[in-house]
Amino acid sequence: MNESNLRVRPLVSTDFEQVRPMLLDMGFVEDEGALAARFPALCTHLDWGLLGAFEDERLLGYAAAQDYGPHVRSGDSHRTAKLHDLYTAPDCRRRGVARALMRGVEAWACARPLRYVFWYANTREAGPAYERLGYTAADAGQEGYLFFEIDLGDPATRIPHPERGS
Repeated sequence: MNESNLRVRPLVSTDFEQVRPMLLDMGFVEDEGALAARFPALCTHLDWGLLGAFEDERLLGYAAAQDYGPHVRSGDSHRTAKLHDLYTAPDCRRRGVARALMRGVEAWACARPLRYVFWYANTREAGPAYERLGYTAADAGQEGYLFFEIDLGDPATRIPHPERGS
């Protein structure tokens, strides 16, 4: 696989059969039927960015981010989204899929416009993978997890995550 052959695009309902095993592998799926019913609606939901990385027609990974909308106190100036999932198929790891998906998430965030994208990652596999991609971890306040945040705005107007409240 060549990273230049990767195409990141929004997921659509017909992608479910390919993304389903990835969602199940991520865990915490309580009801597969409900997942199948929920997926098409989330693909078109304005607050969700569901992106897939494809080589030809094969899905190699996906990302799921949720725009929390305008902040109650600051409106859009500190608008925040959470990256819920970033998944790369096991046979495609360390080949640029996660990097391409994160670039896609950042482009999605900039187009909204969002100020911050944050997420939590375990300290075993996920945290070190994000650090290899160039993201900087902070203490998450929970044992076994790291906190990551992308600030897409002017650094002079940054309000740190704990002070922002989102």
